Amino acid sequence: MRQEQNNIFAGIDWILIIIYVTLVGFGWLNIFAASKNEENFEILDFSTKYGKQLIWIGLSLPLIIIVLFFNSKFYEQFASILYLASIVALILLFPFGKEINGAKSWFSFGAMSLQPAEFVKVFTALAVAKLVSDRQYNFKLIKNQIKAFIIIFLPAFLIFLQPDAGSAVIYLAFFFVLHREGLTLNYILLGATFIILFILTIFFGSKGMLISTFILITLLVYYLFYRGGKRFLRFNWHKMLGIYLVVGIFILGTGYTYDNILASHQKDRFDILLGIKTDNKGIGYNSHQSELTISSGGFKGKGFLKGDLTQGDFVPEQHTDYIFSAVGEEWGFLGSSFVVILFMLLLYRIIYLAETHTNKFGRIYGYGLASILFFHIIVNIGMVIGLLPTVGIPLPFFSYGGSSLWGFTILLFIFIRLDAHKDYDL
Repeated sequence: MRQEQNNIFAGIDWILIIIYVTLVGFGWLNIFAASKNEENFEILDFSTKYGKQLIWIGLSLPLIIIVLFFNSKFYEQFASILYLASIVALILLFPFGKEINGAKSWFSFGAMSLQPAEFVKVFTALAVAKLVSDRQYNFKLIKNQIKAFIIIFLPAFLIFLQPDAGSAVIYLAFFFVLHREGLTLNYILLGATFIILFILTIFFGSKGMLISTFILITLLVYYLFYRGGKRFLRFNWHKMLGIYLVVGIFILGTGYTYDNILASHQKDRFDILLGIKTDNKGIGYNSHQSELTISSGGFKGKGFLKGDLTQGDFVPEQHTDYIFSAVGEEWGFLGSSFVVILFMLLLYRIIYLAETHTNKFGRIYGYGLASILFFHIIVNIGMVIGLLPTVGIPLPFFSYGGSSLWGFTILLFIFIRLDAHKDYDL
């Protein structure tokens, strides 16, 4: 048994690795298509986007070996230290970070830049797994819920201040993990309710929403009073009043934030998404071009390197957050479905393996991994096809960028290491 533990490849799940290699390889082909715009080109031209991505992919191999080298107990024992180190890295960005596109999200090391936010997700998943897997932890206690919320929202808050709202939103994924481990569904339902209220307030305005909400709650109170009579009047009216006050404060706060705090380009994105206005030549240009590019691919696609919109660079920065539009044009509905199916198989395999863990730490981390990937996939693809506003988060293993690729690679292969040793007496 000890000999098997010393072999870093013993017990690893090759299905996950095959899916990972397929996604990374197919992703690079689409980065190549989206960033190649010369007649004469060299695949090993490392000054190009696809050449640089090839370097990051190559460097992922020793990174994987390093991740697999550490005993799975290492990640459980040092989860808190790794998390605290990642928080320090986020704080150091404010005095020492490099500003790119208006956000201080990068550390610059000569010609290379790294984005800590892509790695902090890994250590937050470890920290959440460490906290919740403790035998003394009980979700029914408010103080324990607060501990979990602090671990989740502290990095999200620091990332939001950079400002990088897209990367901060991803931390909402951890609520699925907490729900799996016993947190009441009310938190998720409450969050979904406030998101709906936020959207409706933007669309109809705060005054209209206040009046509409008051009417709806009044009708509900009347209905419940009619059903419950004096008993309802005696015990439940204050709850309805409290709900209306909370909802009213949220609606007013949303209206004030939207009108006075959000930047003009952020408001424009919501207005375009909700159909309040159209701006296909300005702030909505990327999304509009992305939708046109995907739809032009049809069922079978135009063929590799034959997408005229992709080759003509009609979608700005297509190799990063909008890489899925290149898939849609050159590989069509079939290719896009293939990518989505691959991601669904990846998520299914992770959840399946997580449920087989007798070690609670490994199961919780597996759900953290699946939740983060799910959020990234849904938000990115939803953004590219115009169902969600542009928030600037990468498609896992697909989008151009070393930090993104390395972050997701570490996230996945830590789970592969935990899964490989789940049956060993460590």
